[in-house]
Amino acid sequence: MVVTDRDVSADEAPRLSKKDFASDQDTRWCPGCGDYSILSQMQRMLPNLGRKREDIVFVSGIGCSSRFPYYMNTYGFHTIHGRAPTLATGLKLARPELLIFVVTGDGDGLSIGGNHLLHALRRNLDINILLFNNRIYGLTKGQYSPTSEVGKVTKSSPMGSIENPLNPIAVALTAEATFVARTFDTDPVHLSATLEAAAHHKGASFVEIYQNCNIFNDGTFRDFTDKPVRGERLLYLEPGKPMLFGDDHQRGLALSGATPRIVQADDQDVIIHNPAEDAPTVGNMLARFQYPDMPVPMGIFRQVHKPSYGDMLGQQITDATEQRGPGDLAALIAGDNTWHVD
Repeated sequence: MVVTDRDVSADEAPRLSKKDFASDQDTRWCPGCGDYSILSQMQRMLPNLGRKREDIVFVSGIGCSSRFPYYMNTYGFHTIHGRAPTLATGLKLARPELLIFVVTGDGDGLSIGGNHLLHALRRNLDINILLFNNRIYGLTKGQYSPTSEVGKVTKSSPMGSIENPLNPIAVALTAEATFVARTFDTDPVHLSATLEAAAHHKGASFVEIYQNCNIFNDGTFRDFTDKPVRGERLLYLEPGKPMLFGDDHQRGLALSGATPRIVQADDQDVIIHNPAEDAPTVGNMLARFQYPDMPVPMGIFRQVHKPSYGDMLGQQITDATEQRGPGDLAALIAGDNTWHVD
């Protein structure tokens, strides 16, 4: 029998708590780092899935975020720069029953790892990619990253960055990821719910997490994520509900042709959020919203269901076995297509 993605024996899993997912390693991020919140909410969320710890794997590359596997009491791999999706691909195909999280950063995932990230998403591999975005290289002490804004002054851009920043959500949507979402470190309820939704998704999930680096890029998202202002400046995306924002949900989003406009909440043209739309036209529009011109969207941009890479590969193996038999590896190695070199 070929095991397919997400074939799990949840009934056999013991009841676990947050502390069961905390490792015995000292957590060594800078005091005040947003990574602490992400780690805490991941450990709090995982018991909801009913999975055994040995069936969960965290795979990381290089960067501050990539210390994550050490702090999780699960299996884990700390791999090389940008290649976490590659190792996760091999692991998922060899052990499709595992729940796999790839933890990466804006530098690790979108610079040297950009190519690997794209292919994991376009294949719809059944893994969960979490990209911690703080718009800076933190581990190497404050150089500009692929998501740093134009004009950003850093150690490697003393006169200000002249590069156009990558938009992680737009990248994931363009790669046809079947689940694309954004959340942030200082809203633990939203963060936990988003992580859980991604974990339940069958296929490639991509979650961008706005994460504050209080040492080298403190407050980069503060204008719209701080509690006193987030009600007015964030657009929380809720499937099946109108796109409303404001402290009293008094404003909404509508379209004039293909152009978004801000209207009053009672306007009949307010858009109803539908992340299951296969052609992500509205999702692509939302991905490009930037404060102060538009509210910053948080939540699920796209969530569609398509066959996963692992399931399709498993079916090919089943079909080939039925047509040609189970095969004989020893006979293949000792077959006619061998030769001796004197």
